[in-house]
Amino acid sequence: MANFIKFLGTAGARIVVARQLRSSAGIWLSLDGSNIYIDPGPGALAKCFAARPKLDPMDLDAILLSHNHLDHAGDVNAMIEAMTLGGHKKKGTVFAPISAFEGDPIILKYVRKYLDKTTVLKEKGKYKVGSVSFETPVKHVHGIETFGFKFKGKGATLSYISDTRFFDDMHRYYKSDILIISVLKDKPSNLDHLCVDDVEKILKEIRPKTAILTHFGRFMLDAGPEKMAARLSRDCNTRVIAARDGMTFKF
Repeated sequence: MANFIKFLGTAGARIVVARQLRSSAGIWLSLDGSNIYIDPGPGALAKCFAARPKLDPMDLDAILLSHNHLDHAGDVNAMIEAMTLGGHKKKGTVFAPISAFEGDPIILKYVRKYLDKTTVLKEKGKYKVGSVSFETPVKHVHGIETFGFKFKGKGATLSYISDTRFFDDMHRYYKSDILIISVLKDKPSNLDHLCVDDVEKILKEIRPKTAILTHFGRFMLDAGPEKMAARLSRDCNTRVIAARDGMTFKF
């Protein structure tokens, strides 16, 4: 049973997404027989069927939204319909913060009945998808309720740090073998997003076996994600990879 992460999209920030300088389709995680879609942004459904080999949304067990922004959740309703064959096969769970379900909800009410259930994410929450357990260890600093995820499989731990401003002790919450980090910019800014210098601090504390950078903004693309990954690998003595659209990482 192969474990893999498929990066169907590596775009971050409005301009990169709006211009599709990189795909914004998010991440497919296959772990211990469970298939989980993380942050299905615009284009997620199309990229599943364009993947080689093709990824069938009906194989999904769950969809996770880190937060209620379009670049992370724009295709969530299309993915729910595809996962459930347009509602003809009731199945799966969607995990998301409360803002995805209330107020100006991004998850439409009519598709919710197609699911086995919906689950509201909370700080320090613990959840299961099949044999995979995961947690949302801490709220992020991002202007809207946002969470990262820490997964525990049979033979590996994996963390995903979604959008956030850097905060003290972040490393304590995401210690894992494989670390996926959303890094918007090459240099510090006032945005609620991580930059390369923030990632360096995190990696020097966590020391994962492999770190994978994704969710790149325009300035990060101009600086060269592969160049930034090589610098971090050298300075942090850690294997660091810059994700590419369509990249599969097996573990």
